[in-house]
Amino acid sequence: DRVLGGGIVPGSVVLLSGDPGIGKSTILLQVCQCLSGSLKLLYVSGEESPRQIKLRANRLGVSGQNLYISACTDTLQVIETIHTTAPDLVIIDSIQTMGLQGISSSPGSVTQVRESTQAFTQVAKSCGIPIFIVGHVNKDGGIAGPKVLEHMVDTVLYFEGDRNLSYRILRAIKNRFGPTNEIGVFSMDSSGLQEVDNPSMMLISGRPENVSGTCIVCLMEGTRPILAEVQALVSKTGFGTPRRTSAGFDYNRTALLIAVLEKRGGYAFGNLDTYINVVGGLKIDEPAADLAVALALVSNLLDKTLEQNVVAFGEIGLTGEVRAVSQPQQRVAEAYRLGFRTFILPKQCKKSIKEDQVPEAKIIGVSNISQAFAIFRARQ
Repeated sequence: DRVLGGGIVPGSVVLLSGDPGIGKSTILLQVCQCLSGSLKLLYVSGEESPRQIKLRANRLGVSGQNLYISACTDTLQVIETIHTTAPDLVIIDSIQTMGLQGISSSPGSVTQVRESTQAFTQVAKSCGIPIFIVGHVNKDGGIAGPKVLEHMVDTVLYFEGDRNLSYRILRAIKNRFGPTNEIGVFSMDSSGLQEVDNPSMMLISGRPENVSGTCIVCLMEGTRPILAEVQALVSKTGFGTPRRTSAGFDYNRTALLIAVLEKRGGYAFGNLDTYINVVGGLKIDEPAADLAVALALVSNLLDKTLEQNVVAFGEIGLTGEVRAVSQPQQRVAEAYRLGFRTFILPKQCKKSIKEDQVPEAKIIGVSNISQAFAIFRARQ
């Protein structure tokens, strides 16, 4: 409901995409369990037999009340079934298995995927039935098939996460009926996907103490502030060209920050390998994480630790200035609630902090990176 902007809109077409095995079919089957008490649901599976779906439903605790299963790959036959049964919600798993007999190409091809999606969209709009369509991704992480598929549907959802980790993130990248910057965080276990009420505690749990190269940042995902741990490792390179590796943080942004640290801060990274990691599989695309990444890099370079209760956020410019970010009060309030008491943030943001709401907090406003790195000199 949070990711969709309040719930499912009648007549909408929602495309759910993600890596194989990430949990797309699992979360949709659990949605069926939530809605089957009052609505009639049609689950069309072109990849699994009804017996296989039944086995997974038993494991997830999904009952069969008002839930109808169809193992069919003919688009026209599926549409006829929709008209005959008149369900309140339809799930197509997956669009790459659907095909129209009048088209010579095989299912999964560009033409078949586009035409089948167009046919389902017409049914959804004319009958007012919401349709969820599962789409696979290619090696680059994009939706397999034509890019135009994203323009044909009303909402595009991406299911992110590492199959080897238990946490999953549901993110909207297009939504005609709501915001696109909300996320849903889930935990995968033997009984299926469970909602994570407090993602911040999940992402910073198990954080090491008295270790250099780690810093906490507060990000805004829609209206939800989330705390994440940024780790940095700097080591002497064994090759002629140093490596720059980042997981969960933009690679080009990492190179930019290293160049600023060398030019404006006087820290030499020219013959050092640098590695950036965002713990928990979270992917950061907000410039507010710049200051935390820079602090983690310098902390590991100098082998000096930050205090455990420090949170930093702010955008770094090419001249080394720390620029303001949005919603600083919400970021500070969330981190304060979780026990953090020292905040390094842009000087412009300090003016908008209501310090009476965070009485024990130490607010450090900085206008450039030199002022931010003074925290290391203060600990000498």
